[in-house]
Amino acid sequence: MADGAPITLYNSLTRQAEPLRPLVPGEVGVYTCGPTVYSYAHLGNMRPYVFSDTLRRVLEWKGLRVRQVVNITDVGHTVGETDLGEDKVEAAARRELKSVREVTAHYTAAYLHDIARLNVRTPSDLPRASDYVPQMLDFARTLDERGYTYRIDSGLYFDTARSPGYGTLAQISMEGQREGARLETVPGKRNKADFAVWRTEAPGQRRVMRWDSPWGPGVPGWHLECSVMSIDLLGRHFDIHTGGVDHREIHHVNEIAQSEAYLESDRPWVTHWLHNEFVLLRNRKVAKSEGGAPLLQDLVDDGLHPLAYRYFLLTATYRSQLELTDAAVRGASSALRRLAGRAQALRPLPDVPTLTAAAAAMTTEAGRAALRRLDEALSDDLNTPRALADLNTAARGDDLPDTDLATLLAAADTVLGLSLDELHPADLDGRADVSTVDEQLRDRLAQREDARKRRDWPESDRIRDEIAEAGWRVVDTPEGPVLEPLR
Repeated sequence: MADGAPITLYNSLTRQAEPLRPLVPGEVGVYTCGPTVYSYAHLGNMRPYVFSDTLRRVLEWKGLRVRQVVNITDVGHTVGETDLGEDKVEAAARRELKSVREVTAHYTAAYLHDIARLNVRTPSDLPRASDYVPQMLDFARTLDERGYTYRIDSGLYFDTARSPGYGTLAQISMEGQREGARLETVPGKRNKADFAVWRTEAPGQRRVMRWDSPWGPGVPGWHLECSVMSIDLLGRHFDIHTGGVDHREIHHVNEIAQSEAYLESDRPWVTHWLHNEFVLLRNRKVAKSEGGAPLLQDLVDDGLHPLAYRYFLLTATYRSQLELTDAAVRGASSALRRLAGRAQALRPLPDVPTLTAAAAAMTTEAGRAALRRLDEALSDDLNTPRALADLNTAARGDDLPDTDLATLLAAADTVLGLSLDELHPADLDGRADVSTVDEQLRDRLAQREDARKRRDWPESDRIRDEIAEAGWRVVDTPEGPVLEPLR
């Protein structure tokens, strides 16, 4: 039990689940594509960080030492993710009538505040792209000297024809990538898939952020920063690179091409590529480009605890699309409230930071079996919905003695990050689905619904008042009635 189940992760590079075999025994290097700090991170943006945090928690719980790097993009990312567009940060500074430094400082602080509210652990390293421009210049110079790049009026471009495996991650042919509709047409490019390593200023243009280079003053291409910072902080080769599935087609493909050209190694640059799917809103991905993307603060303003959103994200595997609805998030809030209430009766929960410690604390075979199920679920490509289902079953039942249930809740909290040892049920949203109240109240709510269907409004109102006397307010939603405690 000490070692637990073997960890398997779905590798986007091979499109199959593979066992994790760290390059350095006992240690894992993880790079997570971080935010571009030109606006507030929306709820869809939060999923990659909850996912990568859960990954890190599981690895550490299994006894591995993890170094996780999350970059802060404060230069180089253009509007529309093109090679010729305006830098997103500069556009935001112009729009808000602020300096670039003010914009990046504000939105970096907002991002860090939001991930802290979601109980995402601070990464080992949070490098800023602007601090790494000298290293990016050296990296680009090496590529240029080795013949992997060519210069045109708009900058220094990587020649994808020099990358034999280009497009493997996205599983598209070189020809398909060259003709891809998403790719920008830039005068002078040899191949449509070629991308800017360095973007020079156009004649008569002077960027707010600019550095001198052998190819003219300008800024690094967006893809360059992740290669340079990850190699500097994690080594020439490392174990895991994570990010949203939207990065799998171009951004990560370009990272691989330039990094493997720089390294000139016969080994893959990164062993495992892990990508989380989108959060959907009305069947479309939650994105700034779609307009009206909700923020974490919007949920808080609506009476929900931030950790209800974390729980909501954990109800699906990270590789599954997840539809964002009010009912789904409130359902997650109700489920988290029930777990927090169960944990409250057993506090303080024991300190079991690892699987080994949790196994040693179990006193019965039933407790050890429950812990094995938790381990097996999380070791199987982070199957958090299965882990939550097993945990809720154990919390509702009476198969485990209190000491073992407390240990199980503590172990699950270590990997799922729900603050079960601290979260008070009253801190969570006041609404509840009818499964959280006693049977008599559920019956009365069903009778009210029946009266409403019969259009017996006096009877419906009478039952509503009766429910209110019991301390609950009926809230009718498109998904059905929910109950809100009167305070």
